[in-house]
Amino acid sequence: MVDGGDCSVNVSRGARKRDEDSGTEVGEGTDDWNQSKVTVRPPDQLELTEAELKEEFTRILTANNPHAPQNIVRYSFKEGTYKPIGFVNQLAVHFSQVGNLIPKDSDEGRRQKYRNELVAGSQESIKQVVSDTEVLEEEEEPKEPGTEAGSQTDVPVTEAAEKVIEEELMAPVQPKERKLTNQFNFSERASQTLNNPLRDRECQMEPPPRANFSATANQWEIYDAYMDELEKLEKTKEKEKAKTPVAKKTGKRASRKLTSMESQSDDITKVSQAAKIVERMVNQNTYDDVAQDFKYYEDAADEYRDQEGTLLPLWKFQNDKAKRLAVTALCWNPKYNDLFAVGHGSYDFMKQSRGMLLLYSMKNPSFPEYIFSSESGIMCLDMHVDHPYLVVVGHYDGNVAIYNLKKPHSQPCFRSTAKSGKHTDPVWQVKWQKDDMDHNLNFFSVSSDGRIVSWTLVKSELVHTDVIKLTVEGSTTEIPEGLQLHTVGCGTAFDFHREIDYMFLVGTEEGKIYKCSKAYSSQFLDTYDAHNMAVDAVTWNPYHSKVFMSCSSDWTVKIWDHTIKTPMFIYDLNSAVGDVAWAPYSSTVFAAVTTDGKAHVFDLAINKYEAICNQPVVAKKKNKITHVKFNPIYPIIIVGDDRGHITCLKLSPNLRKMPKEKKGQEVQKGPAVEIAKLDKLLNLVREVKTKI
Repeated sequence: MVDGGDCSVNVSRGARKRDEDSGTEVGEGTDDWNQSKVTVRPPDQLELTEAELKEEFTRILTANNPHAPQNIVRYSFKEGTYKPIGFVNQLAVHFSQVGNLIPKDSDEGRRQKYRNELVAGSQESIKQVVSDTEVLEEEEEPKEPGTEAGSQTDVPVTEAAEKVIEEELMAPVQPKERKLTNQFNFSERASQTLNNPLRDRECQMEPPPRANFSATANQWEIYDAYMDELEKLEKTKEKEKAKTPVAKKTGKRASRKLTSMESQSDDITKVSQAAKIVERMVNQNTYDDVAQDFKYYEDAADEYRDQEGTLLPLWKFQNDKAKRLAVTALCWNPKYNDLFAVGHGSYDFMKQSRGMLLLYSMKNPSFPEYIFSSESGIMCLDMHVDHPYLVVVGHYDGNVAIYNLKKPHSQPCFRSTAKSGKHTDPVWQVKWQKDDMDHNLNFFSVSSDGRIVSWTLVKSELVHTDVIKLTVEGSTTEIPEGLQLHTVGCGTAFDFHREIDYMFLVGTEEGKIYKCSKAYSSQFLDTYDAHNMAVDAVTWNPYHSKVFMSCSSDWTVKIWDHTIKTPMFIYDLNSAVGDVAWAPYSSTVFAAVTTDGKAHVFDLAINKYEAICNQPVVAKKKNKITHVKFNPIYPIIIVGDDRGHITCLKLSPNLRKMPKEKKGQEVQKGPAVEIAKLDKLLNLVREVKTKI
């Protein structure tokens, strides 16, 4: 162990050189045998000048440990921050051994020494007694041939010696030891006092003053009270300049009846807002364990599963009014990430009835935030990106409507009619688009009647424009009059490109996917023979501009490059696929739901051949899952079934793996990395196809 201050050593180069030389310098007055010695120098020795030999080098020796860390920090609870430690222990222990030696000066050492002395003293006394008896026996040995009286004198001597030895062995003398105080059984004098028994103490106060009050209340008294309250509310508003005076009891009260009703409605809305806040607080306490799982729970078993993940059920949303209606559409609000819209209707042609539009918040899973009813079932919906309070829906009867969440009434603000060009078949999908040149709101719709229509909100009405009329290629029939009839293609799904505004994809009931343009209404840019049954969903990849995905009732999910007419990946899920969705955090992760009640999550970067999660979501096997959506921020998905239930599930860590950080390298993130990751997979598939 080295511990001490700094010390400096000055060593001249000449002194070091003389020490290194094997010979010594010959001085005057030396002996002859010394003069015969010759200095032997190594061949590689440096030739130094006198100045270099006299030069001094200062070496500083310190006791600091070079391996001791210098940047240790500790958390300061007083200041609430991490602070570096000024003093670091420089002591280095080179050897340590645990021993059982006891100091002689300690109490235990004295005690053992005292015991050893007692044992040694008792052994000496026993030896002394034994030696005395032996001497007596030796003295009596020559008297053996003597008379009988001499032999009788030996008996009492030996018996006395044996008794003395037994007494010494059985009862050794123990000296009095000094009594030691018990340091661990110390009690103060105050703690030895008796505790007084508890007593009840009561006090009596003067009762509060009381007074009896009685009054009569009639219709005019109630009206005047409301008018007084209305006047107080109007005074608090800084923006209103004109203030209505309070009406007298005997005045024109009938003219102010409408104003009174408005003030009552204002009071009711205030109560409803407070009640909604209280309801959320109660629900958060009721579902506190689910909220904790949503925020903090991570499946620890994922560490032992390299390529598999799980889905943790969180909340379940349902409403009695939509109990027998299927979930036909799901959409997250673009501004409020905990709010989503649900469309209710029916996919059964023989069981068509009413429809409902519900908006749920994860802060209140017991009851929807907004409820809208319609005479026809809602088949699709979409929420505007810039105006998140506008919701466009498509009905089973072919109508489209727009609901405004800011307006309290349950009727849509805009609705198509037979005169304004509504569809003649169910509307399967609607999408908001960018505003037109006059800054009017605009959205598209696709229907089974083969029309893709652009709708524009001009003042207080909807103006429609047919963009494309879908037709089935090679299915024209000639009429005797010389006319040709084209078989109408039934559109079921469509999606617009993220970067190219004019390009969009359309899926049909015939299983084909058409790549269309807004500028051309008579022909398609390209046609893909995608599926053998109706295309249920088609969606572009959020990162890669060339990749899109489709699913169908023929049990398959296919991933395409829109420049190639054959699919890049094909997955058979053994049941009709209701919906697919890309993950917002990765270009290679997507989810699919099937009619057998299972949710499938794929990650192409981990496994290109099968899903990394296959999990039943609904409780009953008869229930069919219809739609799935990823939350844009949180690692959760929502799935809807044909019984009107929406289940929220959390993705385990293996389902949302991000690139691992390597030592000395920063993890690159962003769209470019996601595009490169998907391009790498597509290039592998392209190489295989070219070889074939």
